[in-house]
Amino acid sequence: MGAGAARRVDGMTAGDAGVTGVRALARIGARADGRGGTALPTLEGQGPLALRRTRASGSEARVMLVGAMSGPLGGDHFTVEAEVGEGARLHVGSAAATIALPGQAKGEARYDVRLTVAEGGELRWLPEQLISANGSELCVSTGVDLAAGARLVLREEQVLGRANEEPGRLSSRLTVRLDGRALLDQELFCGPGAPGGWDGPAVLAGHRALGQLIVVRPEFGEKPVEARLLGEYAVVTPLAGPGVLVTALAPDALRLRRILDEALGALA
Repeated sequence: MGAGAARRVDGMTAGDAGVTGVRALARIGARADGRGGTALPTLEGQGPLALRRTRASGSEARVMLVGAMSGPLGGDHFTVEAEVGEGARLHVGSAAATIALPGQAKGEARYDVRLTVAEGGELRWLPEQLISANGSELCVSTGVDLAAGARLVLREEQVLGRANEEPGRLSSRLTVRLDGRALLDQELFCGPGAPGGWDGPAVLAGHRALGQLIVVRPEFGEKPVEARLLGEYAVVTPLAGPGVLVTALAPDALRLRRILDEALGALA
């Protein structure tokens, strides 16, 4: 379905004149089932945010986020929430890349992710890339709240424009809190309207794929990961706490994924 097509969600059509966009919420709740596995008492998705449980791996429950329609488009507001209880293990991926597109409704689109992990819980948040198409305006906000003793693997990948295309405007903020204290808080602005120099040699250096990997484990507090380079445009940085941040640039999504997969394999 093209960016200009009408979309119908819960009785509302987005893309028609006067409609501000689609509002959709997806919720995941994971709990230890008392038998060494993880149950999913909450698995709810609306409209474009469809959730599917897939085959589990050991004690880990797996969920796939499936885009049921194009978007987010201008004016849309998507929200995904996941809560992992004590002793539960949850792996969340997505079936395909998310493509931010221009729409008939005015205003930027929003995509909010809210993640909570209790003590002894583990979350692996590994969606596919976010692609910022020309003419789109998207604001992404990811907030993670970890209890002491929680474990996290989180990957974010952003591709600025499709093949031979200039990107849209993309703003992104990632906040990770551990036991109520900030472990990481950073923002990114790219594309039209971003501060000058965002694609210059001191920032993206002409690259169009950028990503980060955050790994939080209690053992990193006792034995911190050492800072090091992963090639010319990737770096491993220990955080002020039991965590590590991998930041990478690449000319395309495929090479970016290879860098982050290699880094995750080394940290596993």
